[in-house]
Amino acid sequence: MALDYAQAAKEALEAIGGADNVVSAAHCATRLRLVIADDSKVDKDKLANAVGAKGNFNNAGQLQIIYGTGTVNKVYDEFIKQSGVSAVSKDEAKQEAAQKGNAFQRAIKVLSDVFVPIIPAIVASGMLMGVMSAIQFMGTPVADGGAGMFNLDTTTVWWRIAALINGCALGNLQILLGFSAATVFGGNPYLGASLGALLISSDFINSYDASAAIANGTMITLDVIPGVYSIDWVGYQGHVIPILVGVWILCFFEKRLHKVVPEMFDLFVTPLVSVSAAAYITILFIGPIFVWLENAILSLLMFLLSVPFGIGYIAIGLIYSPSVVTGLHQMYTAIDVSMLAQYGVTYWLPIASAANISQGGACLAVALRTKSEKTKSLAVPSGVSCLLGIT
Repeated sequence: MALDYAQAAKEALEAIGGADNVVSAAHCATRLRLVIADDSKVDKDKLANAVGAKGNFNNAGQLQIIYGTGTVNKVYDEFIKQSGVSAVSKDEAKQEAAQKGNAFQRAIKVLSDVFVPIIPAIVASGMLMGVMSAIQFMGTPVADGGAGMFNLDTTTVWWRIAALINGCALGNLQILLGFSAATVFGGNPYLGASLGALLISSDFINSYDASAAIANGTMITLDVIPGVYSIDWVGYQGHVIPILVGVWILCFFEKRLHKVVPEMFDLFVTPLVSVSAAAYITILFIGPIFVWLENAILSLLMFLLSVPFGIGYIAIGLIYSPSVVTGLHQMYTAIDVSMLAQYGVTYWLPIASAANISQGGACLAVALRTKSEKTKSLAVPSGVSCLLGIT
């Protein structure tokens, strides 16, 4: 039996205290996202039994009602029509909700806003990287560790161009992050990209070559405070936290300088001082500290994954799904990107995918065994959604 979307919207609206209690409404792939004026007016029991609603919870200042893929957008249209609330985008709803969130929730939101826009570029490069690796394995002689299915010529212009595309996103990750972070922090994104380019300048020793430089005695170490503090002249390839903090510093200076620098000098003084200040602070102090911190986090995760009998994987799998409900999963993107940048692979995403697939399997199992048509109508689309990565 088809869901009555008008009735679903009507019951949801009544349960949350009417149109006057709604600040804004938006939706994502599976949930109706509402910013509520007075949470005490929401009848959670009534909402839980509303037509079509699969569940509800509060997160990051939003009341989120789960309807499922393909259903939520139709309920949303009816909700907007009946409530008279102006439709807003998911991002606008998040901005309004952020005013109600705590510091930790706002920090998670910032990570999400920075990383989500660059995911398509990383996915495109990663997909091509996987295809090229498979082709190269098949075209490499058995004696050299390949399958020897054919002879691959990697000197052709076609292969070389593909190799450039392959490495463009991860090879210039700091530039992408600099641009995205500056946009989120309210600064000039081109200054953010410039700082990102600076941190991977060819003047530095490439961070991937740092171990070899130490081993053969070619590492460049420069004094900051002679006899007290020095830094290794190494770039920030493979690191994501230093550029994020560096861009925040850049935007901090930029926004304040715009207010005090005379307009006739603002065009060149503000960018010069902002980028210079951020560069010096990041390279001399922030960068080394956060590189150490980032490496420590990744080392801890790698240690956890190496615990015998898959105990580490089980632990991560146990916390992943509950963290999605609270919105904390947005921070995992930073972990994935860091692993991809440093190791060329991510060990975190397969665990998350396994968690999603297991939930999908559970939903489909319920659909097969249940005698309730309503439960079955909820379980089948939910299971398919989980298998596609949306839980």
